[in-house]
Amino acid sequence: MINRFFLLILVPMVFAVKLASAQTLPPDSPAYKRFPNVPPFTILQADSTNLTKDHLKKHQPTIIMYFSPDCDHCKHQWADMEKRMKDLKKYQIVMVTYQPFEEMVSFYREQKIASYSNIKMGRDTKFFLPTFYKIQSLPFQALYDKNGDLVTTFEGNVKIDKLLAAFKGKD
Repeated sequence: MINRFFLLILVPMVFAVKLASAQTLPPDSPAYKRFPNVPPFTILQADSTNLTKDHLKKHQPTIIMYFSPDCDHCKHQWADMEKRMKDLKKYQIVMVTYQPFEEMVSFYREQKIASYSNIKMGRDTKFFLPTFYKIQSLPFQALYDKNGDLVTTFEGNVKIDKLLAAFKGKD
């Protein structure tokens, strides 16, 4: 009886605290700040299958990288990541672009993305992620811990050591 009473009081209080904290953000805040979990994306992969959030491995930190295959900054970011792939091996990396499918597939093949088991790449056919994150410059990276909770975001190039440091204690 006491346990039921306790639950009847506790559950609404927890809900009220959650609701109050969500309302402290301005209404024009990017969606990723209001919903700080891996977003419900769908991307078209090089093999013409769709990849969604539900296909990601559970309990593994995730990096979502929005890029363009013809962007020099993005190419440099990829080159830095590729050099440090040994350090990035424990992270699942989802590389996403809005560019035409053929350009994405060319990048995928030229860079041998398929040889990295921790990387998935696809085209954001619905242009969902740029509005979700309010992306203003590329490359853009969103880091999520093993529980799928947002760690931080980066716009533009970021040193791999800084990226890894952001995960420190959260992966």
